[in-house]
Amino acid sequence: RADPHLSRVDGRYWFTASVPSYDAIELRSADGIAGLPTAPAHTIWRKHDSGPMSWHIWAPELHRIDGRWFVYFAASERDDIWKLRMYVLECTGPDPLRDAWVERGPIVTPEEGFSLDATTFVHAGRRYLCWAQKSPPTESNLYLAELANPWTLKTAPVCISRPTLAWERIGFCVNEGPAVLQRHGRVFIAYSAAATDANYGMGLLWADEGADLLDAASWHKSPTPVFATHEAAGQYGPGHNSFTTTPDGATDLLVYHARNYRDIVGDPLNDPNRHTRVQAFGWRADGFPDFGTPVPDGPYTLPSTT
Repeated sequence: RADPHLSRVDGRYWFTASVPSYDAIELRSADGIAGLPTAPAHTIWRKHDSGPMSWHIWAPELHRIDGRWFVYFAASERDDIWKLRMYVLECTGPDPLRDAWVERGPIVTPEEGFSLDATTFVHAGRRYLCWAQKSPPTESNLYLAELANPWTLKTAPVCISRPTLAWERIGFCVNEGPAVLQRHGRVFIAYSAAATDANYGMGLLWADEGADLLDAASWHKSPTPVFATHEAAGQYGPGHNSFTTTPDGATDLLVYHARNYRDIVGDPLNDPNRHTRVQAFGWRADGFPDFGTPVPDGPYTLPSTT
């Protein structure tokens, strides 16, 4: 699975990601991370036959908001496959695997256009949405806005990052896949950039926790990738990550997709072998995350019971 989103809620791990056929949304749940590969995949929603939400069902995220379950995802149209927009589903009951889901509609942005990879978080009592959206001519930037409800913007979007660095512009000019960490007096947003081949990697934004997050000047960017292809480990194009912790909350975990080979035949988006990986990461003395390098495929022991 590519574009993985893994979270821990009520003592269980919840996993969703893009299915290789890009036509449905699946959820899995298990007591431990090791149980997720064999956990039943529950299909909670399928694409429409035509019109909006009928093609490219991408990058779902499952969030619990005020006691209710929501899924954010991107979708396009069969007759216009790059008309990607953000959509929201809500579960009608407490069990996201078995209770019905309803469509809450698109997330409407002032600048109508290609948008995807919505994620949400709360900071200082305010709920925010962060997402990727293309601005003319072709750049995909990261935007931030406060939410009025899980599918409606309350404030005007603010662009907090553009693909201005050389490594972000290899193949395509892209910032996408934001994922939020709040630690040590800062709000961090990891994101992914470049083409979805071996050049893909993770960057890092941050703002002080007391800053106005809707002021673009509050945000700072690492000049170099913080997680990237590692030839020796056989991991290529790591990115589109999410974060969770071990069951005891003591160790932070990086969840990401990657391939175990460099050479791809044809369009990388049609290559189904971006698989989900999980590994622990630590923190530097200055309070910044240290993601290290991708570990090789094979047996890997997480730092505490999973």
